Amino acid sequence: MRILYVEDEKFLADAVKHNLEKAGFDVDLAYDGEEGLEAAVKEIYDCVVLDIMLPKLSGIDILERMREKKITTPVIMLSALSEVEDKVRGLNSGADDYLAKPFKTAELVARINALARRPAKVQDRKISFLNLEYNIDERELNGVRMTTKEADIMYELLKTPEKVVKKEYLLSKVWGGEAYGEDNYIEVYVSRLRKLLKTLHSEAKIMTIRGFGYKLVKE
Repeated sequence: MRILYVEDEKFLADAVKHNLEKAGFDVDLAYDGEEGLEAAVKEIYDCVVLDIMLPKLSGIDILERMREKKITTPVIMLSALSEVEDKVRGLNSGADDYLAKPFKTAELVARINALARRPAKVQDRKISFLNLEYNIDERELNGVRMTTKEADIMYELLKTPEKVVKKEYLLSKVWGGEAYGEDNYIEVYVSRLRKLLKTLHSEAKIMTIRGFGYKLVKE
């Protein structure tokens, strides 16, 4: 899972990032509200963890703007204030959970995992990166219909652009157990997707990370 953690106390942010990565998460940091909002609206995260008290924009401001844009990414609000009003304000603004500071990383991990098990909220069923837009329901990339396997691979790459998606993960997600260990399955479909990206004059390309997998990056 890819997590965005927005916290202006850099020492605390770095420590929480380290512990979350030990728990198996990919973590990006933002140290102020403007930086946090810019990252949050990209819709590439499985969960956003927001401190309420931030410079430039508050965590509540970020959350409200996310929800105004119909971004349904799960959000956990953090605050050093444990007052009821603080919690109610965050939840009323569209937060999915609330955690008072100081907290133990194990509790934050448990909250993130609990949110991940909830059924996804379906509103805007599209994912975008650069000049690409993928329609989840129609399995279309910039209006071009893809095969089921092509669409499933592209979906996984678009969810975490500029991050490596391992071959083993793709095999498991797209083919299940039927093709585990057969690298050529993925190579054939990635080749097709590269041709499609060229046809679409895409600003993105699929990069091979030898021995690991693939990632979607700017051309």
